[in-house]
Amino acid sequence: MVFSWRKKKPRSFNGDKKKELEIPRHFLCPITLDLMKDPVTLSSGVTYDRESIEKWLDDGNFTCPVSNQVLRSFDQIPNHSLRKMIQDWCVENRSYGVERIPTPRIPVSFEEVSEVLFSIMDSTRRLDRCACLDSLHKLKKWGLESERNKRCIVANAAAAGAIAAAFDAFAGESVEKNINVLEEILFVINWMFPLTEQAQRYIGSQASLHCIALFLKSEDLSLKQNAITVLAELLSCNQKYTQALTTIDGINKTIFHFINNPICPSITKPSLTLIYHMVSLSNENTTTEFINMGLIPLLLEIMIDSQKAICEKALALIDQLCETEQGRGFAYDDALAMPVLVKKILRVSELATEYSVSAIWKLSKGDEKVLMEALQFGAFQKLLLLIQVGCNDKTKEKATELLKLLNPYRPGLECIDSLDFKNIKRSF
Repeated sequence: MVFSWRKKKPRSFNGDKKKELEIPRHFLCPITLDLMKDPVTLSSGVTYDRESIEKWLDDGNFTCPVSNQVLRSFDQIPNHSLRKMIQDWCVENRSYGVERIPTPRIPVSFEEVSEVLFSIMDSTRRLDRCACLDSLHKLKKWGLESERNKRCIVANAAAAGAIAAAFDAFAGESVEKNINVLEEILFVINWMFPLTEQAQRYIGSQASLHCIALFLKSEDLSLKQNAITVLAELLSCNQKYTQALTTIDGINKTIFHFINNPICPSITKPSLTLIYHMVSLSNENTTTEFINMGLIPLLLEIMIDSQKAICEKALALIDQLCETEQGRGFAYDDALAMPVLVKKILRVSELATEYSVSAIWKLSKGDEKVLMEALQFGAFQKLLLLIQVGCNDKTKEKATELLKLLNPYRPGLECIDSLDFKNIKRSF
């Protein structure tokens, strides 16, 4: 598919000189109109900055952005002459605050990646942590140099399995002795999502799970983030590992702590995902433990003012907890439950609305007190509007049933079937 792109004003530099320095137009990337750092030429003959044209092609486009010609090939030929001219121009205009662009590194090849992965497999077989660490450092260095290198590493079919196998092997031998290599593996494997089935088996082993659980308690924020993200990804790919995770001593308290004492969204979001899978598929004791810790009041507080993604995950978790009698009981007793759930309808996203309606539906069935509270906070008007603007069939069915439950508590109104949706005004 072809996307349009909008031109913007070319960038210029302004240092201590009175006159603003204009960048020569042939030094600018036609897509971003920024100074090119790694100019490459396409089969159409037009030159672009590598990062910009790679993003254009990765988005599914197959034409040259300038000429709109269909590209005969996606090869990107480095324009060394132009890059050298840009570097010389940067040096000449240093007084204007222009910094010399570095000479781009040669992108890593498939063969080079395969060779390093073979080295990792060999050092894993021999449990040679030094050799494995050297190979991991090379992969990490390549991946951090450019997105292209990272994609090349991830695209190798053997990558995720080889790296996950190394994690399982070194974790099984000794976490304390192999902690450096295990930390590096955890960093690199975060590039490999979604995990392959082979990688899932290795990361889902008892040795690997216990090691990752130990890393969750680390003082290193990056390590903590990598660990919780890998666990969330594992359970999202295959929930059969949920039971094994819940058997680890103290894991529930550790994950709950991340939500109760938030560090950053990149840890909060996978923590919510992880708990969702744990209460969805594990035994009743796990759900009870989370509820008794105060998870429901905590989630309601989080939803009052949170990012869209966090709000959606918290609502999904509330909805799941309301499947149980104990969960509904805790939600009944919380004064924030109904106002927060009603407020999130049509306020955050379609997904958030779906979870909100579902949770209210589970709480309201046959309970007069809850129905009256829902009316008080405007549930009736919101549900009517939701049906009017449209939603999926499952949500519409629950919203309609809720309206029928709520209608008798609104004396003097017509029955739902005869209400005129077009005349309903938004009163919230």
